[in-house]
Amino acid sequence: MAMERERLEKIISTYEELEKKLYDPSVINDPKEYTRLMKERSSQSELVEKARAYVGALDDIDAARELMQEEQDPEARSMLQDEVDESQAKLPALEDDIKVLLIPGDPNDEKNTIVEIRAGVGGDEAGIFAGDLFSMYQRLASRRGWKIEPISASPSDAGGFKTLEFKVLGDKVYSIMKYESGVHRVQRIPKTESQGRIQTSTATVAVLPEADDIDIQIDPTDLRIDTYCSSGPGGQGVNTTYSAVRITHLPTGLVVQSQEQRSQIQNREVCMQVLRSRLYELELQKQQAEVGAARLAQIGHGDRAEKIRTYNQPQDRVTDHRIGFNSTYSGVLEGDKLDEVIEALATADRAERLAAAV
Repeated sequence: MAMERERLEKIISTYEELEKKLYDPSVINDPKEYTRLMKERSSQSELVEKARAYVGALDDIDAARELMQEEQDPEARSMLQDEVDESQAKLPALEDDIKVLLIPGDPNDEKNTIVEIRAGVGGDEAGIFAGDLFSMYQRLASRRGWKIEPISASPSDAGGFKTLEFKVLGDKVYSIMKYESGVHRVQRIPKTESQGRIQTSTATVAVLPEADDIDIQIDPTDLRIDTYCSSGPGGQGVNTTYSAVRITHLPTGLVVQSQEQRSQIQNREVCMQVLRSRLYELELQKQQAEVGAARLAQIGHGDRAEKIRTYNQPQDRVTDHRIGFNSTYSGVLEGDKLDEVIEALATADRAERLAAAV
């Protein structure tokens, strides 16, 4: 028997114990523990559903075979054999699903994200490209029913952004957006280019899983908090109160700031969210470095210094270098085909995880 029944039954019984814990008053009165168990139940529910279906099919086969031993009527025996065949036919697909679901998932997949886009090489054109990437992610968010909240922005004089930070909230945001971390390169003729020469520019995208108090604890004495007046494009003052906030984490030297919210309190909370996520990212990088070459699913954890994708306008082609996947420039950067690139990356990621697990 390809799948161990005992192992599947253990998965099911453990899940049922977890569900019982959710009704325990001590757990209900502990928000952190309740939240942790709810996330665990959600992450295991599909696996348990498939495990129950597999065990159920095995039970149906055993029951039909037992009846066949007692049944003398040829027609009835034939019907029972059909039931055995039908149940056996379900097993291979269920087994494949279970194998994939047994692969350790990314614990951050359910999280919202904080995204940072920075113009790289290419001067004004790099800033415009950074703005184009932001528009691409706005369309992705709209298609998936996600919400985008601005954190901070430094517009470039020619359009687009020097830097831009925003939060993406919704269902399993990080599971999709994590594939966008790295260096994005564009090859196209800038609008300001009169000779029709192709220019290569870059922008860097960093995608951080949003961390909460459960993930990262911050000592208030480690923080230096400064306030200043918010400003708009070109330094134009948008208000005269000290609502913008800059927080420096003294042990690491990390600096975060926010000026997009209306009040100092709101900007401070946004800064703390970003700081927690950046500290969480540092911890993840430390863990991955310890695992080294043996770590799984490298497709989903692009280094921000690694060139991951090229957008070639003259050839109407986008190439994701991690898996050699090609799509169209107009479809990805200007349209709705980013989804198919991400799905190809997710499929390759799952295949890599499965190969490593096997």
